[in-house]
Amino acid sequence: MRHRIARTWFFAALAVMLLMMGSLAAACGGSVPGTELEQVAPIQNPAADPESSNIPNSEVSSPTVPPAEQSEASRAAVPTSSPAATAVPAATHSATLTMAAQIPAFTATPNVDMSGENGSITPDRDYEGALSAARLSTRGWDTDFRFHTVPYSEIRSVIPRDNIPSIDKPSFIAPSEASAWLSDVEPVVSLEISGDVRAYPLQILTWHEIVNDTVGDVPVAVTFCPLCNSAIAFDRRLDGKELEFGVSGNLRNSDLIMYDRETHSWWQQFTGEGIAGEHAGQSLDHLPAFIVSFADFQRAHPNGKVLSRDTGYARQYGRNPYAGYDTIEGNPFLFTGDLDGRLLPVERVIAVTIGDVDVAFPLSILQEEGVINYETSGSSITVFHKFGTTSALDAGSIADSRDVGSAGVFDASLDGQGLTFSIKNEDIIDDQTGSKWDILGNAVEGPLEGERLTPIVHGNHFWFAWAVFKPDTLVYQGREGA
Repeated sequence: MRHRIARTWFFAALAVMLLMMGSLAAACGGSVPGTELEQVAPIQNPAADPESSNIPNSEVSSPTVPPAEQSEASRAAVPTSSPAATAVPAATHSATLTMAAQIPAFTATPNVDMSGENGSITPDRDYEGALSAARLSTRGWDTDFRFHTVPYSEIRSVIPRDNIPSIDKPSFIAPSEASAWLSDVEPVVSLEISGDVRAYPLQILTWHEIVNDTVGDVPVAVTFCPLCNSAIAFDRRLDGKELEFGVSGNLRNSDLIMYDRETHSWWQQFTGEGIAGEHAGQSLDHLPAFIVSFADFQRAHPNGKVLSRDTGYARQYGRNPYAGYDTIEGNPFLFTGDLDGRLLPVERVIAVTIGDVDVAFPLSILQEEGVINYETSGSSITVFHKFGTTSALDAGSIADSRDVGSAGVFDASLDGQGLTFSIKNEDIIDDQTGSKWDILGNAVEGPLEGERLTPIVHGNHFWFAWAVFKPDTLVYQGREGA
């Protein structure tokens, strides 16, 4: 009941605010470039947490959502009811999965083809008309809008550029120091490169969405889109050049659209693909990152580094500005695409791409089974789950939110030996040696103590987002195939 009330007020408050801001933007002659406006934090839902203070009015700037689109933007999408086809790959435990019928990933076809200049994309001769029809302002942008790989009609402008400020000069502290303000159960994004291990608390990322950093001498972008619950890390290098990313203020399929400050190209956070501008059609390399509890990170990496709250911005770190959004029966905000009815839209899935096969493991099933041993495309993987990590999008206080646990995905072989895993006395144990493993893939007890599994790039996302970008995904149905 608490979530239902909070969700109702969340959408109502946002709809009213968007309507008011849209009217103000129209009165001012349309959109205003983000560089001329105050930077703002995400919208907070006072109804979900009456004791939390609201964002000061002086920090709120008018988005570019046209008034005519307000009612559409505020309406909840309705899931499709078409039945899903069934496919059974070679999977350990004879697990059954389902594959959707051909649900279109996009609602229109861009006026581009896959030949010509700018690599493989021909410039769109009618790009100005497409931008105008989509009500996307080009003011303040140096983007080469002739090049795009998705229809501009799919992109929704919500707030001005950089109003949610990226962290470009991050500072770090020791885990022991961070424990003064970061509770054991709070989620952090754990990233390790060449022995350099860092944690990025979601209580900070929720308010900034992008951290431009260098880890193990690799320029990285650690990103989080609260509307999709998608925490994804990328290598910021492209064609030998280093890029720096910011928040564009635009969404597509409710997902954050990033932009690089070098060319103003627009990038889809969920896929790491350039969708407009000079880098349209190019992709960033994903890096394996985990959402785990601060306690699990600190236990595994007592000498690691934790992103500091000293960001240069005054934000209510530790508060959840999207209180009530993470409820399984809810609908995603500002999503107007087709919903894949195999799962509820805001159900969490642990999602991977192995070869050319996309697989989603519903968190509810993973929570029950604890470990999933799975085979596809000639590869054996294992998926771990451990309770003790709260949701960043549930209650007004992240530390007091419900326990959803954390997950890890790994190559199920070690030095050429195939391993399978089970849960015994709530511990993750390999069946071959009886060694005990932690959620980050480290053997912590037994004959293999000190060994590490190879992590696999994966996501801990809301289903609607994974399904719209990966419409042919397989859905794991459990060991018994029920």
